[in-house]
Amino acid sequence: MNQATTLQKMMDRADSKAKAKRPKSATGASPRVICITSGKGGVGKTNIVTNLAYALAKQGRKVLVLDADLNLANVDVLLGITPRYNLHHVLLGEKSLTDILVEGPGGFRILPASSGIIELASLTESQKLYFMAEMETVGDKIDIMLVDTGAGINDNVVYFNLAAQERVIVLTPEPTSLTDAYALIKVLSGRHDVKRFRILVNNAESEKEALTVFRKLSIVADRFLSSISLDLLGFIPYDPKLPKAVRSQKLVSELFPDAESSRMFRALSQQLTTEKPEQHSDGNIKFFWQGLLDLS
Repeated sequence: MNQATTLQKMMDRADSKAKAKRPKSATGASPRVICITSGKGGVGKTNIVTNLAYALAKQGRKVLVLDADLNLANVDVLLGITPRYNLHHVLLGEKSLTDILVEGPGGFRILPASSGIIELASLTESQKLYFMAEMETVGDKIDIMLVDTGAGINDNVVYFNLAAQERVIVLTPEPTSLTDAYALIKVLSGRHDVKRFRILVNNAESEKEALTVFRKLSIVADRFLSSISLDLLGFIPYDPKLPKAVRSQKLVSELFPDAESSRMFRALSQQLTTEKPEQHSDGNIKFFWQGLLDLS
């Protein structure tokens, strides 16, 4: 099959899907896109994403996880699954998005994207239209999309943070984690005019320690950065059962539902589902991907 024929088939599929009547999300509202990010690696970001997705799914929410750590994608490793296809196959027109989705524990879905996001920068306009039509077939069927980014301040991390509508920065009580989180906030606010950030402290010995970490970050941000808002989303306590679950390639929320960290994940998921999300005219899945395509 020549390139022209392949492209025409892609566009025909895109056109038919664009005209199709699609179901609303489970809650009837626009799906939320929450970017879970960090300035430093090793802060437990992927554990947070997957356990939070599990807890949200158990509440009846339709959840999609995007593994967006291009260099060290590990959602599949953490869960002991092996995706056969990923976003790369969609960009080539070989598979649809529904073909590549993988089901995680508790019923949340995973979009494997470890090899393909970088190619968004080189898509033709026709390919972008096709991809957007594909994304609409998935986006209207979910309530929340959690994006697990890489760590640091490289282009890919910034790329996803700018496209998302909500950002949660994960840090730990370690001084280097605090410094790197501040660096990420500085880049996003100073260079890209991002003003609101939610903070989640992981591996804290107590609520008091989590509050101390948050205050340290807030003091530095208030002193050197202007017009930004830092809100403490919550904290995940230090829990020896969590690494046990990781070694078993299971979620702590699934393997040890009564563990202290599991209870906190449930509390955070409840908080997210009961709070009133930020209002955005483009606060849904379609516009998340549109943001990425516009950035490329």
